[in-house]
Amino acid sequence: MSGNRVSDTKAIDCWVNVNLGELGTPDYLVDVAAKLFKRGQDLFRDMSIEETLDGMDKAGIEKTILTVQAEEPSAHVLSFIKAHPDRFFLGAEIDPRRGMKAIRALESVTKEHGALLARITPFYSGIAPSDAIYYPVYSKCIELDLPITINTGIPGPPAPARCQDPLELDPVCLHFPELKLVMCHGADPWWDVAMRLMLKYENLYLMTSAYLPKYLPPELIQWMNTRGKTKVIYASDHPSIPMNRGLEEAKKLEFRPGVLDRYIRENAQDLFFSKK
Repeated sequence: MSGNRVSDTKAIDCWVNVNLGELGTPDYLVDVAAKLFKRGQDLFRDMSIEETLDGMDKAGIEKTILTVQAEEPSAHVLSFIKAHPDRFFLGAEIDPRRGMKAIRALESVTKEHGALLARITPFYSGIAPSDAIYYPVYSKCIELDLPITINTGIPGPPAPARCQDPLELDPVCLHFPELKLVMCHGADPWWDVAMRLMLKYENLYLMTSAYLPKYLPPELIQWMNTRGKTKVIYASDHPSIPMNRGLEEAKKLEFRPGVLDRYIRENAQDLFFSKK
């Protein structure tokens, strides 16, 4: 096997941040940036359209999914979508504790700005995704035919971890089989649980955002080469992991022919862009 069989595939980066400046710099994020990503205050700034496009072109990335708060969409982020609707797309972050306000905001940003997916980060609230407070969100995502990403694995910040155990998604997938659900930011240290759940549920996937590919566990790479080749999706979480570095590391992994293409492009294309 060789990780360099395919080097000219135009990738899709499914998690890019361009407005970290306007989101502020809480102490815990500064600490995480320094300890986990070896980055300083330069991480927390807004990126221009031109700068982002230049980085994408140099890295070989055709399109990216940017994150926006559904209830208060950033004008800066929306300007990317308006300027280059063929390169930039939206993922809508919501807080399930907001109830119908969150549901209406998700529907609005999807219909008005073409959001491709919803995003929820459980450690923000400490509430596991199996809790009934999430159920209206799942129902709305099914109604809108909108995939949802939910962070799994122990988070970097000093925040609750148990709520991000992939096993919390077992009852969700069981009771909402139509829901297209993506575990994000890896699943450390529960990789085996994540893989087993993906075998069990057709509409469950994993995104390796915020996880440098060279640190992915060997058992995941082996699984991607066999039963899991359609299940794992690439993303950088740029600028936490620069988009060019993440993609370079992905191309060094020991994949069987065709698996790299699926990882850095085709799986995302099928799940998020098939309606485009």
